[in-house]
Amino acid sequence: MPNIRFRALRTALNREIPEIKTPSNKISDYFGANVFDKHKMKDYLSTEAYNGIANSIDNGVTIPRELAEQVASAMRAWAMSKGATHYTHWFQPLTGSTAEKHDAFFEPTANGSAIERFSGDALAQQEPDASSFPSGGLRNTFEARGYTAWDPSSPAFVIGRTLCIPTVFVSYTGEALDYKVPLLKALSAMDKAAVDVCHYFDKSIEKVNASLGIEQEYFLVDTALFSARPDLFLTGRTLFGHMSAKNQQLEDHYFGSIPSRVYAFMQDMETEALQLGIPLKTRHNEVAPSQFECAPVYEEINLAIDHNQLLMDIMDRVADRHNFKVLLHEKPYAGINGSGKHNNWSLITNTGKNLLSPGKTPKNNLQFLTFFVNTIKAVHDHDDLLRASIASVNNDHRLGANEAPPAIISIFLGSQLSEVLDEIDTSRLSKKIKDENSLWQGIPKIPQILPDNTDRNRTSPFAFTGNKFELRAVGSSANSASPMTILNLIVADQLKKFKVDVDKLIKKGEKKDVALMTIIKRYIKESRSIRFEGNGYSEEWEQEAAKRGLANIKTTPKALDAFLSDKATELFAETGVFTRREALARHEILLESFYKKLQIEARVIGELAINSIIPAAIAYQSKLVNNVKGLKEIGLPESSYSAQMDIIGKIAEHINATKLNVDEMIGERKKANKIEDIRQRAIDYDEKVKTYFATIRFHVDKLEQLVDDALWPLPKFRELLFTK
Repeated sequence: MPNIRFRALRTALNREIPEIKTPSNKISDYFGANVFDKHKMKDYLSTEAYNGIANSIDNGVTIPRELAEQVASAMRAWAMSKGATHYTHWFQPLTGSTAEKHDAFFEPTANGSAIERFSGDALAQQEPDASSFPSGGLRNTFEARGYTAWDPSSPAFVIGRTLCIPTVFVSYTGEALDYKVPLLKALSAMDKAAVDVCHYFDKSIEKVNASLGIEQEYFLVDTALFSARPDLFLTGRTLFGHMSAKNQQLEDHYFGSIPSRVYAFMQDMETEALQLGIPLKTRHNEVAPSQFECAPVYEEINLAIDHNQLLMDIMDRVADRHNFKVLLHEKPYAGINGSGKHNNWSLITNTGKNLLSPGKTPKNNLQFLTFFVNTIKAVHDHDDLLRASIASVNNDHRLGANEAPPAIISIFLGSQLSEVLDEIDTSRLSKKIKDENSLWQGIPKIPQILPDNTDRNRTSPFAFTGNKFELRAVGSSANSASPMTILNLIVADQLKKFKVDVDKLIKKGEKKDVALMTIIKRYIKESRSIRFEGNGYSEEWEQEAAKRGLANIKTTPKALDAFLSDKATELFAETGVFTRREALARHEILLESFYKKLQIEARVIGELAINSIIPAAIAYQSKLVNNVKGLKEIGLPESSYSAQMDIIGKIAEHINATKLNVDEMIGERKKANKIEDIRQRAIDYDEKVKTYFATIRFHVDKLEQLVDDALWPLPKFRELLFTK
């Protein structure tokens, strides 16, 4: 009888492609159909109520409870028209995924019948059990109370028969227990700081929104093969597996024809996403076999992140219908490209201007340079904090590999913009200024800078790409709220400092444009070390970065120290994004997640090696031994079975090495579990337990090459990566 691997492979190869039907041939006909957006609000709300909620969404004005009652009634009526029977507060706890608790609209009445009801109080606030979510010591286990509160800036939506209401999640004592609260605070700080600086150039600007486009990379694998790999099932990545003879070396998968079965999944997934208002625009094959990417149109950053979290959930659910599993792990297969979540960030004013899009006049160029250089300065001053924001056990596998930027934070600008900044840095400034619509005298002539003036640098963690910065270091499974909170926070803080510095010069009698350029020039000089135009993968860059004083923290536990530095504590306190308790809690939660994931991987490695790999190797070794015995019995010379003897010896060597290293790893794991200090426990898991993973894998992968293919228990890379 074939083993589970071959049964899984046979199942995968015999899959039929389901027929996919979309609501219409025109996406515009069904885009946002399942979202309670402004258009639907107009249909279901009074003019007064609609204006109130629109004011809240656009300007952040608090919604009074009486208005919430009207919105709740309208929201329920719309949701029920879509078939909804339940509602949930949809939030993003610090687990890394989304959470929801469903309640029915149904309520019994005194006369024994029932009504459908949804109150303003139920819309505005709910009370999930906070004790079972990560709190980092903010709450004791017996202190269960926590609150979710409606976020009207992110519209409600219907999935299946449930109305989902995006919310924040806080503890009974008010501390943030989610990703959304700090993000909203950082965005508010950015809005205020950016508007203040914009008024140097345009007094009509009243609001600045951060915009974000998130490119989502992922792998697909057949459900049967996935289920036959306990390591994939339990950890999201293959802990063993010899590289397939053909993988990505021919570069024939990238942008290639999308396989039919995958195409059907993509169509189905995109239809659901589009109906939920997620503006997916792009799909294509990625570099590695069975790796793909989708990307939306840019959105306001809070909504973009909500949509990305929702998208990952949609991908999982739709994949199940197509007998696929979506792998969002940053490095599911060793030796080939991993997956990232490239965050394309910019700043947009209420007048429709992109502050990071170079303009056609010196005045606009000066505005561009202001926000451009301040962003560079912010990343320079807080590179450690930005590095910490993208740190995770999964991303440690990816950063610095052949498809991802290194752990050293640097900025790529491209030759043209680098030359512009160098020219400003080395020039002399004159106080003679003509009218603001003409060229400056004594200030270097800034050329008209057109979009796409830079090449793309895949090795740069933070690259300027025409009219936006692309943070390429974010992992594919991550919640983008973490790095986007930090990025917006540090830029907001830098813009505040910039305004203080410029105003000081203006008060001393400097003309505004000279004052602006003087500070810009100073910032260019102070942040020069973060700029790098070369190959981030090279050893030479590591050496050069060290000379420049740039940090190269390759593992998560030490990278996370940045959250507790004096500089970060001061920054968090000034902006109010994190209290000291909240920063400590997040530090502890991230460390706990890090070592627990390594703990799970270590246990899976041990169980698979002892219960599956070694028995399969011994079974084949026994067959060879019996073969040799038989050849001896019939009197054949030793040279007739020398190959068998060689394989028997090699199998014995790798079995013994595997068992020895597994035993030692288990011993180190038990020692690490006894360490009370959570940071030290995480470091020990990283430096003393994880170090065995590669050695054990080496010997197991050697066994995979030696053992009879029919006896090997795990689906191989060639099967996982190339099943159509």
